[in-house]
Amino acid sequence: MAPSSAPPPTLEARDLAVARGGRPVFTGLTLTLEAGGALRLAGRNGGGKTSLIRVLAGLASPHGGSVLWSGSSIDDDREAHGRRIALLGHADALKSALTARENGIAALRIAGRSTESLDAAFATLDIEHLVDVPAGWLSAGQRRRAALARVLASGAPLWLLDEPTVGLDTASVAALERAIAEHRRAGGLVVAATHVAIDLGDGADSLDPAAFSQAPVAFGGLA
Repeated sequence: MAPSSAPPPTLEARDLAVARGGRPVFTGLTLTLEAGGALRLAGRNGGGKTSLIRVLAGLASPHGGSVLWSGSSIDDDREAHGRRIALLGHADALKSALTARENGIAALRIAGRSTESLDAAFATLDIEHLVDVPAGWLSAGQRRRAALARVLASGAPLWLLDEPTVGLDTASVAALERAIAEHRRAGGLVVAATHVAIDLGDGADSLDPAAFSQAPVAFGGLA
């Protein structure tokens, strides 16, 4: 999480255009997500949800438009933007031979982040009893929780989650919803692409990138 002395963060996308294979995925996509805000990306498969997350993360460049953090383009310092985000992709990105704990420690250290909150994240997701088990022995849901623990422990102000509930049971989804609510109360931002009706909390909105109009849309934070 960003230090309390830092100005409240704002994520903006201005007139984004993304194409895949020479065909437009979406165009004219403009949004603002303020501190404490949450946005659910909905819509059909192939509609641009993952593409938008990758652009917001700075992992892919749009064909047009820009992404800004607190008024400055993320292109000004991609490394700094990388430190602002915690990204959960479709893949869990776990090495099967390493334990859940070893995977978490390695990922956080590579990102230059503290591992201090990792055990608390495992406990939040009810996986603390499996942290010393090789990831290759875990079930799909357990692996997903191990991957999510890295996000919870990251301290990053912006969570970008691509289908975070895949493989999760009802109790695990509820634990994730509580973690998202706590992150937002502390001023964090959440963008989640999901087909599941996960509760992102009060004030959260929904967006289908494929159906986006040219008109700007603003998504505010918690009241």
